[in-house]
Amino acid sequence: MEDEIGKLLKVWISIWMCLGYCYGVGKKIGEGFTRFLLIFPVICIFLYLPLNLHSLHLGGLTAFFVAWLANFKLLLFAAGQGPLATTGMSIVASFPIKIKQIPSQKSSEPANNGGAATVIDPKSNQNHRESPFNYAVKILLVAALVKAYDYTHILPQKLVWFLLCFHIYFILDLSFAAASAAVSHAGTMELLPLFHHPYLSTSLQDFWGRRWNLAVTGILRPVAYRPAVSTATKLIGPRWAPLAGVAVTFLVSAAMHELMFFYMSRQWPPPTWEVAAFFVLHGGCLAVEMVAKRLWIDAWKMPPLPAAVSVPVTVGFFFWTCFWLFFPPFINTCKADVRVVKEYEIFGAFLKNNIIPTTFFPSK
Repeated sequence: MEDEIGKLLKVWISIWMCLGYCYGVGKKIGEGFTRFLLIFPVICIFLYLPLNLHSLHLGGLTAFFVAWLANFKLLLFAAGQGPLATTGMSIVASFPIKIKQIPSQKSSEPANNGGAATVIDPKSNQNHRESPFNYAVKILLVAALVKAYDYTHILPQKLVWFLLCFHIYFILDLSFAAASAAVSHAGTMELLPLFHHPYLSTSLQDFWGRRWNLAVTGILRPVAYRPAVSTATKLIGPRWAPLAGVAVTFLVSAAMHELMFFYMSRQWPPPTWEVAAFFVLHGGCLAVEMVAKRLWIDAWKMPPLPAAVSVPVTVGFFFWTCFWLFFPPFINTCKADVRVVKEYEIFGAFLKNNIIPTTFFPSK
């Protein structure tokens, strides 16, 4: 464990050194191809750095923050767009962070702009923030889930996958909450909320666009969706251009999730693309849903389906496709259920031998 934490520190020191270099490039070189060429080596380094970590938790989160979020922000920065173009090169490059501004700096910029500097509405922000009690409950639930993994040999396979889905949800939410507590201490920045009650989703559009993994949604919108819609509008017109945007967005998301899966599994030979197929399927179904909504509501003047019907259908479809495509490679190839238990055991032993004695029983 000490070795992995040491590697983690080296990785993040390297990351912030690279960001310092990119900050210098941005000061000297204007947006365009030359800036991209100078930043491209850093993008390659960010793809390599997570390979130094072998922990499912530390390596997976670092890959998500750096190989995905930071690299996409650097691509936008090379073009003079995105959060780094307005806030400068800082910690915002490696975390999905909002920069608070004074009221006089308010603008008409959309709220979800991939992490760019925005004014944070205290009332709106409070609605998305959960209480410390809720986070305490989630920590207890994670502990219960980890204990449940000891009985995977007698539990039904689908139940194990169901528990793992909630485990991923809780770990991501708790990790972002911890990072939010760290970076918001100064009062000038705050992490974007990662989830907004995805279990209440009334449609795939609601689930992927407004409730699930909002950090990814925020960065995919300027990187993939908007350019695709802009190009498609010129070719097929504005009515159907959003469908092209959805297709391109989910293709990019599929490729990046497959990359994240590789960081966690280190699978070789190349993957079977089941993880990518999961997102391609959802992209296609979301496009069909958008067309169906236009016919159902706009053309046929029918009211939307009640939440009592749409929520179970949406959430049920998500879990069904997870069991079909997402979890089999995650369990069979990545061995996530076994590795998660092992990592918690190692972390618990590390705390017991190093942190707890020093904190509660300091040497005289």
